[in-house]
Amino acid sequence: MLNKILKDAETIAIGGHIRPDGDCAGSCMGLYQYIKDNYEDKRADVYLEEIPETYQFLEAAKEIHHEIPEDMEYDLFICLDCGDQDRLGFSAPLFERAKHTYCIDHHISNTGFAEDSYVISDASSTSELVYNLMDYEKISLETANALYLGIVHDTGVFQYSCAAPSTFRMAANLLEKGVDAPRLIQDTYYEKTYAQNQILGRALLESILFMDGTCIATYITKKTMDFYGVDAKDLDGIVSQLRVTKGVEVAIFMYELEPRVYKVSLRSKDTIDVSKIAKYFGGGGHKKAAGLTMTGTPYDVINNLSKQIEEQMESLAGI
Repeated sequence: MLNKILKDAETIAIGGHIRPDGDCAGSCMGLYQYIKDNYEDKRADVYLEEIPETYQFLEAAKEIHHEIPEDMEYDLFICLDCGDQDRLGFSAPLFERAKHTYCIDHHISNTGFAEDSYVISDASSTSELVYNLMDYEKISLETANALYLGIVHDTGVFQYSCAAPSTFRMAANLLEKGVDAPRLIQDTYYEKTYAQNQILGRALLESILFMDGTCIATYITKKTMDFYGVDAKDLDGIVSQLRVTKGVEVAIFMYELEPRVYKVSLRSKDTIDVSKIAKYFGGGGHKKAAGLTMTGTPYDVINNLSKQIEEQMESLAGI
């Protein structure tokens, strides 16, 4: 399948969404490494914002471009883990100039913005979809490390319902390539800096339960982030920790991007489709994990989200 996608392209740009997470970085770097290893006649470049330091163990991470060349035009732009063009951020002009565009994604909110797409909304991760396009025999250890990183992060170390039997089979195949799973999981998923633990503690301490304990929310202001010396990358995992609270169906975490503008992460356990809620407010994502940006005070945000959550709950209850 990948041979068909790359057939007529001599130059290939690979891009992912803003604020790249494990699946975005893993799928992009996995695809890049695979092309580099197996298509010597083609040029591939990766365009991503800064990735977390813990992902820097990937050998090709040092080859990521953080700026775009002014006059470069690629034969093919492959966007990964990205539901719409705006989410490409700084690399969007390259997407617009490319002769052909292709999107590989698993977001149910994908808008079909590329000329061709491979979008499976119930896949565990974009990394799993990238793996499906590859010839297993040609996957190197470096490629395997990147894809395993993506799967681990988007499945919550295989605990989310999106992890299907096929996901575990693929993970086992990547382990056969030599992936050191315990170390990768510990170093990139569980290990936190002291400052990260402090900000997590602050967020949990100031969280509130509402809607009869079915929802939990907390927020971090820019002033608080500055006090602890953290940035957005240090806030990973907070919403997932909120989600495991007993009795909670929906978890909401928000942090301030600029005065009265909040980046909001939503997680659900079983019944609520948070992708619909995010989409209503201009965001997107998956049924159990989604995000959006909203203007107002934290309480304005919570009140607006509460109305949509309540509507879904009433609909599910047949009220």
